[in-house]
Amino acid sequence: MTAEVLRVPAELSAREPAEQRAPGRARDAVRLLVSRGAAEPAHHTFRELPELLSAGDVLVVNTSRTLPAAVDGRIGDGRGRGEPVVVHFSTRADGRYPRPEAAAGDWAVELRTPDGRGSTRQRAGGPAGTVVRLPGGARLTLRAPVDPGSVRLWWARVSGAPVADVLRRYGRPIRYGYTDRDQPLSAYQTVFAVGSPDGGGSAEMPSAARPFTASLVARLVSRGVQIAPVTLHTGVASAEAYEPPYPERFAVPPSTAWQINAARAGGGRVVAVGTTAVRALESAAGPVGRIRAASGWTDLVVTPERGVRAVDGLLTGLHEPEASHLLMLEAVGRAAAGGAAFEDALCRAYAEAVRQRYLWHEFGDLHLVLPA
Repeated sequence: MTAEVLRVPAELSAREPAEQRAPGRARDAVRLLVSRGAAEPAHHTFRELPELLSAGDVLVVNTSRTLPAAVDGRIGDGRGRGEPVVVHFSTRADGRYPRPEAAAGDWAVELRTPDGRGSTRQRAGGPAGTVVRLPGGARLTLRAPVDPGSVRLWWARVSGAPVADVLRRYGRPIRYGYTDRDQPLSAYQTVFAVGSPDGGGSAEMPSAARPFTASLVARLVSRGVQIAPVTLHTGVASAEAYEPPYPERFAVPPSTAWQINAARAGGGRVVAVGTTAVRALESAAGPVGRIRAASGWTDLVVTPERGVRAVDGLLTGLHEPEASHLLMLEAVGRAAAGGAAFEDALCRAYAEAVRQRYLWHEFGDLHLVLPA
């Protein structure tokens, strides 16, 4: 991207959900930038999505629910002294987690410093052995960095109460400084979110699906657009670090694998709703793009060099220029452009989004990338 596109003005951050920006608005009252191959981007509203897709197309949606993953804590002796922190619970390890540093039952966590305005700022984690006292008498002990090259995320063990109970009783959704205020957990749940039998979920909302409403889904289905579910539980991102994603737990059910393979055989397009859906699908794709049922952990990072095998289009939010998600967006864009370079078209689309005052982040506007 050019230096011009890299500068996204701070005032273009969406500070509250769409339905709170004006009386009578709904979630789907956001804008939709549409890129088709290397063509100039077009402007639409999100409510026009059914008219932009065709019968036989498949929208792949992430059904992971958002957890109240932020909990206040204090590093100290439990007598009111010590450093206040906010613990962001990211990812729960199990016996199948692919990295040896994690033990089953550990949680990857990020410790952040309250900024006095209801949000947080970045803070180095550690050292090993640090104890954070949580509400209700629970204690969190840091064990080791998730990545030896970074001190942001740490493996930790919680004692004194199950983590699910701590989150349910004392947690709130993770909030970053560009938002105006705390929102209820319901503001971070998508229409597709379902509970997980083991209590799992996403530390941060699969936000590309947030603008969908029940009425919009009904319109899509009435036009012959299919909805296919996958699950990928996202960990915490970092608005400061722009790190690539860590391993995340995913599942592609047999019915979804069959649905996607049948649609592609019949000429339908597979459009992923969010980068999480791309990561889940591509983790279950064979060399020629055929999807198989799969579940477990994925550490796949989709890049333009790797390309995509199972996805023809992508519906996603507008990402910060430094975010690793843009590599995935470029990979999908190259496929949509028939193998041609998509970087110039992506630059034009983001420049146009800035000029037209599109809004960024989880409560913002959307970008749809389709084949030419």
